[in-house]
Amino acid sequence: MGIAVLDAAALHALVALHLPETELRLGLRDETRDDLDFSAALYAQTREAELCRVGWSDEARLAFCRGQFDAQHAHYEMHYPLAQFLVIEYDGARIGRIYFEQTASELRLMEITIDAAFRNRGIGGAISGALQSHAMQCGIAIGLHVESFNPAMRLYQRQGFKAVEERGIYLYMRIEPARATS
Repeated sequence: MGIAVLDAAALHALVALHLPETELRLGLRDETRDDLDFSAALYAQTREAELCRVGWSDEARLAFCRGQFDAQHAHYEMHYPLAQFLVIEYDGARIGRIYFEQTASELRLMEITIDAAFRNRGIGGAISGALQSHAMQCGIAIGLHVESFNPAMRLYQRQGFKAVEERGIYLYMRIEPARATS
């Protein structure tokens, strides 16, 4: 028996089980080339606080972030060939992105970014919780990398992710599947 592959529709059904009823207007769909400018702007949003201190012009910061986003996206496409690149929508408007890859041994949460106006509403937690549920049902681990200063680290710890090792500025965290007892 093979492992159930998670696509946008299957993940959406799982997310609905984890969302507060007030947030059920959430949708997920495959990212297209037409979404890359949105995703790049979303990426830039995550770097605003860090880059406001460097003294660059707005144009220079945006150009830097676009280059970083393009490099990150190319890295994901090259190193995660089975990855799902999804756009998160709310009432049909794009509000975030979720990238993950599922293999026979692990579901890797590569990226989850929610627009600042939609953060702290349970959306990111519902999505990561749905991915965790799916991984555990499949009997595979779920892993992710997170910067130690990222506020999402507290969410991941509450969800049961454990630090495995430091990898540069990232902490690799993981949840192992429950082992069957005889």
